[in-house]
This record gives sequence, structure tokens and C-alpha cells, in this order.
Amino acid sequence: MKKINWLIYGAIAFFIALSWFAYQQITNDTHEGMSIIPEHHKDIPLFEGLKPTEHQYVVKGNKWNDIYNFYLKELPALGWKVEYEDSALNDGDTENDWSGFYSRWRKEGFDGELWISANYNEFEEQTEVIFDKTSLYNSTTWIEDAPESICIYQNQNDEKCSEIEEKSKIEKIVRFINDAIDWDKEVLSREKTSVIELGNIEIKVFYENDKEIYFQSEKGTKMMKPDPDFFKLTNL
Repeated sequence: MKKINWLIYGAIAFFIALSWFAYQQITNDTHEGMSIIPEHHKDIPLFEGLKPTEHQYVVKGNKWNDIYNFYLKELPALGWKVEYEDSALNDGDTENDWSGFYSRWRKEGFDGELWISANYNEFEEQTEVIFDKTSLYNSTTWIEDAPESICIYQNQNDEKCSEIEEKSKIEKIVRFINDAIDWDKEVLSREKTSVIELGNIEIKVFYENDKEIYFQSEKGTKMMKPDPDFFKLTNL
């Protein structure tokens, strides 16, 4: 009888261990593309309803505004200081409301910078949020004053460009370029190369799907995360 009991207990323990292993595998898979996992940090709260899907978190519906306000309120209370933030709320064009927000945060004792961004995916009808941990880098200002218009060549060998004259769009593109981090390391190859002319400066843009973007000009090289809003603004 005792032998049977031990066999039962052993089977239960085996299934518990197997279940825990399966849970760990699922957790690892769903967080596979992330540089930081909010659930592992007591000072990075997770907005209610967000679910991890490999490289980002998603929640049904258009909730980026609620998420934006949530982190603006909660993170400072937990010791975080906002280094930069911008959102579609600062743009009067309602057609851009899908673009969401972007923010960078720092905290004493945190090795690096916390980036949080969100946008609404109309096709999937869900809000997508990205948490990222980056090393601290410098961002040199390449463009002091936004020009009245900019010219974008989809391919570097094109003779004709698409011109943008809308002030709010130009300012956002300039901000993306200025805020990109200075890069003195290897520039990895990318499938596509476009050119942006902003006044007296010509900038080559190297990009490919969801990989990091590189900017190159006479002023040097910069690197930026593949932000969907940048691609939307530039039509790249």
C-alpha cells in the first residue's frame, strides 16, 4: 500500500515538474524578442490587460492614450524621470491618432534607459506596446532649425523625390533624426537605402523591416529603433 502511495506521489510530482517546465517554455517563447520584461521589475508596472507576444505587448482596442497616461503617472511615483516623451496628442491632425506615443525614462541605479512606445494597429484592432532597455548614448543635434520643406528619395539613385511641406510632419522627422543615438560602431548591412534632404544636409537612411535604422551624413552616423511612426511620416 505504501509503495502504491509513493508511486502516486511520484506521479503527481512528475506532472507538477512537467507543467512548470512547459510554463517556463511558454514564458520564454512569449518574451523571446524583448530586451526587458516588465514583469521581472517591481518598479515597471504592466498596464492591465497587456499580453506578451515575443517582441511586444498587445491589448484589444485602441487604448494607447490610457497606457500613455498610466505610465506618465505611475513611473515618476516609482522614481523614474522622463527624458523625452511625445505623442499624437501634440499633433492636431486626427488622422495621426493611431501613431500613439514614444517615451524614454531614466532612474538612479538602472543600468541604461527605459524606452516605452505604443501605437494602435487598426488592421488587428489592438494596441501594441514595446518596452526596451538601451545603453546610455549621446544624441548630437544634426538639424538646428526645421526647414520649410524636405525631399525624400525612396531609392538613393532616384532622380525625383516626394516633397513634404507640412510643418508638423517635418518637425517630427527632424526630431526622430536628432534624437537618434550617435553611432561609432559597425553599421550592419540593410536591404534598402533612401535619402532625405533637409535644407543643406543630405542624410542616407539604411533600413530593413524591423531592424535598426542607420542615418549617415557629413556629420557622422546615427542609429534608431525601427519606429512605425517614422516610416509612416516618411512613407518609407
